[in-house]
Amino acid sequence: MLSLQLEQRVNLKFLVKLGKTFTDAYAMLKEVYGNECLSRTLVFEWFKRFKEGREMTEDHPRPGRPSTLKTDENIEKNWDSLTRSFKNKRAPPRWAGYWRNDSMPIRETLVTR
Repeated sequence: MLSLQLEQRVNLKFLVKLGKTFTDAYAMLKEVYGNECLSRTLVFEWFKRFKEGREMTEDHPRPGRPSTLKTDENIEKNWDSLTRSFKNKRAPPRWAGYWRNDSMPIRETLVTR
């Protein structure tokens, strides 16, 4: 089953190939889909793309944050690296809460006279 957005793009592409104007195409989509219709801006952008010869109705892949691979092996390796780097070192008191996995760190103060 096509998503509603993709379905509207396919129909818009069909209307462009029929030679309909943007105004007519948008009015037809609005009549068919009502409140579920794509915004006027989106319809205009896709209308323009199809008019310029675009055939694909799906979005192009977007660059973004690469997915990370979370495996037990990677987690263990990172944990070992972290514990080795802090071995025999005492963390400052402000970090005490983080080491215990509390939601809020404990603030410890040293009072001397």
